[in-house]
Amino acid sequence: MSIIRRCLKEATNSRFLPQSISGRSFSTVNTNPIAPPPRRRTTTEFDNLIYEAGNSGDFEAVRRLLNTRVVNACFNTTATFKFLTNTASYASSLEDLRRVLPQTDAGYTRKHAYETLIARLCKLGRVDDALVLINDMAVGRFGLSSCTFHPILNALTKKSKIEEAWRVVEVMRSHAVPMDVTAYNYFLTSHCYDGDVAEASEVLRKMEGEGMEGDTRTYDALVLGACKSGKVEAAMVILRRMEEEGLPVLYSTHAHVIGEMVECGYYAQGVEFVMTYAGKDQRLDEESMGSLASKLVKRKRFKEAKLVLKEMSVRGLRMGTALREFYEKQCD
Repeated sequence: MSIIRRCLKEATNSRFLPQSISGRSFSTVNTNPIAPPPRRRTTTEFDNLIYEAGNSGDFEAVRRLLNTRVVNACFNTTATFKFLTNTASYASSLEDLRRVLPQTDAGYTRKHAYETLIARLCKLGRVDDALVLINDMAVGRFGLSSCTFHPILNALTKKSKIEEAWRVVEVMRSHAVPMDVTAYNYFLTSHCYDGDVAEASEVLRKMEGEGMEGDTRTYDALVLGACKSGKVEAAMVILRRMEEEGLPVLYSTHAHVIGEMVECGYYAQGVEFVMTYAGKDQRLDEESMGSLASKLVKRKRFKEAKLVLKEMSVRGLRMGTALREFYEKQCD
């Protein structure tokens, strides 16, 4: 016991211990609290930082931020390269990006950075430059895939540049990148928007030849094509087939049918159409009934419009300000 007391006394009187410990009582105050972890940046904050860095010409900072944001699960967005615009700095900025992108972290980070930039170039109408980046990716073996080409095909087919789009498909095949359903859908939607049933059928034939089955957007395009051709009955058949196959129907698919029914003067059938689907999807009801009511009001079909708006009111669906004011006046 004496040895323990002596060791304790030596420890208590030790000059190496802080005064708070060598005294009679121990302090409970934490003199060196652990700092809280730094707050993680958001996706928008990373986009803003990249914008500032790119705008100021600091492309090394752009590279570092592209790496860091993925590590922090803040993936690239359509705003990531918004500093790249059709201005005098465009050419030099693009060259700087071509220099630093190969230096980003290999794998997903690098591939997604390239694909995000390609999408930005397509939005700016710079398809040729987007194809230059495609070549950069091919040379560097950075993981070309079907989705890499989607923005380019979308941009070209939206402008009905079908021949150019098929040439891009040849570029895909030269790099052993296969077409997918989404890529074919761009062609299909373009032909259907123009009401070109023959060309749309040819696209479907190619899809079937590659063993592909249509998805929701394939059927949406077919409904659009039928409506553009003035064949509402055919559109309804396609819509029923979607339901039979258990495919989710897009709001736009219903909008195609509603728009064509009103255009053809099938007002009662339009009302019957939206009523048939009422109660299954509140958002769909609001979109479809609101759209139909607006079109009917513009055509001065007040009786049918009031009927649709009454149904919206009973179901507690949201109306636009103009429609609500119209309905209240009709009810006075």
